[in-house]
Amino acid sequence: DLDECAASPCKDHQYCLNTDGSFSCKACDASCIGCTGEGSEKCKTCASGYVKEDEKCTDVDECNLPEKVCTKENQDCVNTSGSYKCVCSEGFEDKDGTCVQT
Repeated sequence: DLDECAASPCKDHQYCLNTDGSFSCKACDASCIGCTGEGSEKCKTCASGYVKEDEKCTDVDECNLPEKVCTKENQDCVNTSGSYKCVCSEGFEDKDGTCVQT
């Protein structure tokens, strides 16, 4: 079997999987920028919103950072994979970018 992966035939956001007589390109984990294999522990670099922790790229919980990311009144932070979003607190709704009581 010829190892086609030795020639790095895949794109930057993929890794090469050598198979018998062929190869396939597989997508890197969402937490990676470039990778050498499957999973968050095979990242070359961590994507934005992720940090290297115990040799893995793990999600940064922006909602638990010392500096508040959702600064408007009556707004809550919701952590998402690789990011976060700001939503109006319970009992409030978004009216032109301001959270007003419902």
